[in-house]
Amino acid sequence: MPDATSRNGPDDRPVLLFYCQHSLGIGHLTRSFALVRALAAHFRVVFLNGGPIPPGVPVPTEMAMIDLPSLGMDESHNLVSRGGAHSVDDARQTRRGMIQDAIAEHRPALLLVELFPFGRKKFASEILPMIRSVRRQRHPARVVCSVRDILVDARRDQQRHDDRARWLANRYFDAIVVHSDPAFARIDESFRPSKPLVTRLEYTGYVVPRRDEPDGATRGDAVLVSAGGGIVGYPLFTAALAAHAQLWPQRRVPMRIIAGPFLPEAEWQAVCHEAGDRPGVELVRHVPDMVAEMRRARLSISQCGYNTALDVVVSGVPALLVPYAAKGENEQSRRCTALAELGAVRHFEGTLADTPAFAAAIADALDFRPRPAALALDGAPRTAGLLRDLLHVDEPSWKPAHA
Repeated sequence: MPDATSRNGPDDRPVLLFYCQHSLGIGHLTRSFALVRALAAHFRVVFLNGGPIPPGVPVPTEMAMIDLPSLGMDESHNLVSRGGAHSVDDARQTRRGMIQDAIAEHRPALLLVELFPFGRKKFASEILPMIRSVRRQRHPARVVCSVRDILVDARRDQQRHDDRARWLANRYFDAIVVHSDPAFARIDESFRPSKPLVTRLEYTGYVVPRRDEPDGATRGDAVLVSAGGGIVGYPLFTAALAAHAQLWPQRRVPMRIIAGPFLPEAEWQAVCHEAGDRPGVELVRHVPDMVAEMRRARLSISQCGYNTALDVVVSGVPALLVPYAAKGENEQSRRCTALAELGAVRHFEGTLADTPAFAAAIADALDFRPRPAALALDGAPRTAGLLRDLLHVDEPSWKPAHA
């Protein structure tokens, strides 16, 4: 393969086009931004951003970002427009044009696609043409999938889904980088196609954002309640308030609820109304650094998305996890179960509507002391190194993808 750097102008780093579509929360975006900061050491990164950037989330300065008309998924997995200026159909058409323009302008040496083909099926109409276009360049780009540790495997058509993903991966991708520690979670535990996946697969370790060294903050008295971006956090917040009302007279443990930037405004107002001027409750809309909050908390209560789970591990906070488990969603439950088996967290397996049970679990978790979870957390620099090497190895070392 010709050296990709020869066509990229004065900056001799090869161009990496990074496609990221965050649809429900902010976990995919947070992980992608952490990757960008490491990738920029070797690549000129052009970032195709498919969803809204929530307030307070720092955008890496090391990349050029192209904001596509925002699309996302609602809780029923229907495609919706997030920007308000476009219908879904108009957004789709505009996005396809912008993606093709970006390819023509930047001529990437490598295309990194977040999650697809293991998810984002509803975006295939723009992703597959994008892949075909970078393959048809004078210097065809390498194509790599970036995917998290655990996949959803509770769909009604799961076998068909896995077989389709396997076919697309073998057909179009040079490599798959799995952002996991294989000693903790392997992708074949949640992805089981009926025929082999032959595309090269590499485990990178977990991807965590770069952070300053701890400031020596000591644990406080408050229970911290959070739900990532917050878009599906309302049931957890109201259940936490109900449990706090039961615990406060005896335990006097304060509670700090961080709603997240994506909690719908009507639900935020409902949480504020429910809390009222209740003693021992503090409500915060969003914060820039959840790990810093966890380091100061006595106990963290949260869901168990990829980034939240890593925040818990990095901060070492005692944690009671309540995985998001809507119909067909079991990724968080699997991750939570694995962490609980290591003794790193407590897992609340009851229903949030059972206030006495939830309050009792919180009271019990106040005395919990977690065991450190020894996970590989160097996923960002390892990913950057793997992709750098991909551009400079002989073809036989990597399975060639079909055009």
